[in-house]
Amino acid sequence: MARKPNILFIFSDQHRHDVMGCAGHPTVATPNLDALAARGVRFTKAWCQSPICQPSRASLITGQHPYDLGVFYNDAASATHASTDLDEAGEISPDWPTFMKQLQAAGYETASIGKTHYHGIPTRDEVVAAGGKVDFRRYDGLVRSFGWDHVVEEYDKYVHSARAFRTPYADYLDGLGLGDAYRDQIRSVFRLTPSHWRGETSVVPQEHDLTSFLADRAVDWLQHRETGKPFLLKLAFVQPHVPLIDDPDWAAHYAEAEIDVPDMTPPEAVNGEWAHYLGLLAGHSQRETMTTDFVREGIRHYLGMVSLIDQKIGSVLDTLAATGELDNTWIIYSCDHGEMLGTHGLWAKMNFYQGSAQVPLIVVPPRPMRGRTDDAVVELTDIAATITDIAGTEPPAGCRGQSLVPQVLGGTRIDREVAYARIQSYAAMRTDRFRFTMEMRSGVPCELFDMANDPDETVNLVNDPARAALVSEMKGALIDLQQGG
Repeated sequence: MARKPNILFIFSDQHRHDVMGCAGHPTVATPNLDALAARGVRFTKAWCQSPICQPSRASLITGQHPYDLGVFYNDAASATHASTDLDEAGEISPDWPTFMKQLQAAGYETASIGKTHYHGIPTRDEVVAAGGKVDFRRYDGLVRSFGWDHVVEEYDKYVHSARAFRTPYADYLDGLGLGDAYRDQIRSVFRLTPSHWRGETSVVPQEHDLTSFLADRAVDWLQHRETGKPFLLKLAFVQPHVPLIDDPDWAAHYAEAEIDVPDMTPPEAVNGEWAHYLGLLAGHSQRETMTTDFVREGIRHYLGMVSLIDQKIGSVLDTLAATGELDNTWIIYSCDHGEMLGTHGLWAKMNFYQGSAQVPLIVVPPRPMRGRTDDAVVELTDIAATITDIAGTEPPAGCRGQSLVPQVLGGTRIDREVAYARIQSYAAMRTDRFRFTMEMRSGVPCELFDMANDPDETVNLVNDPARAALVSEMKGALIDLQQGG
């Protein structure tokens, strides 16, 4: 009887879809991702279901949409609108059916190394109640309850700035005598301070970077696991999420590189509803600091983080080859959402532009094949269906995704006409040609782009009289999608 295939699922945080050599980026060095794309399928229209971390990850593991789960924010406090009956913030739940639980039931060993974001950051009161220190390993049991047998959890770099928070990586750096310098650097570019988006070179050597640490933990697990079961290993890098700090080696590589800066023209505020949200995005991006030189420097360090991820992917693939598992392992690479990198005068995500809502997606079968690109409209929900299909089991209950396996192997194509995304009270849908955004409480249409004729999404057609019928049609389709499923 043939062995069931292993699955290596590599999932980064905030990796813009076109920052890969195989996607045409002129500068970034990603030889390992390029090699994966050369022997698999790279999907060029993959959409996340929320352009922010937690709801995107909730959708990923269940294959459901954010409105199915009631998760629209990282937490209710981050909402720009007060919750309503339509838009009440839910929480991520270990009771949900997930693709990991399906694989456990099918005889797989499951391991999660890196960021899951199945929980939040402890409040000040919780820290006080815990005696002034909180070890994030206290959440390991919660993470396992989602369907993981083995867990090494890291949240994000901002957590490491506080001595009150202990994580495996924080302890690792303290053991090397690097903890204080690292904490000071993270504090110097802390979230939403005036220096939040400043690009910097890390005080930590490459071999001790968080990306290296997580990849090393994955290599160790692959080398020393004792079970003969097939495995699902999710290696979830914390970077290239901000802060924009790359390791010294890749920083040196890009120090003199020519870095293209995108068009930073702000989006058009086509109505009061959209002007409100665009103002919040501009504030989060600290647009007043976004000079050409400042953005160029931030991009430079972002590329360095991407290249280190790529480098460490190579180390993990080398380990799979050395253990004899590579020829029986499917490999999937993706991330939770993108990064604007200055496009439209914005950093970060939280919007539906391609830089934010489109994600890289590469699927590689064990048997060598001639790599190709596929322009079908696909979602991150499809990963849940794809992984369970590879394992020979059913997708989790309620999964909206469709398996990409037949499409990768040259068979039936996905027939999805619309991809969906949601953040807070704003929802969007994408067809092969158009992208539409609406504020769901008021029913106000906010964006319409003809992506075939305007791939850079510069001309918002939502108020164009010639497009009124299309706006009405897409508004109805979006409402029907959320109300009727």
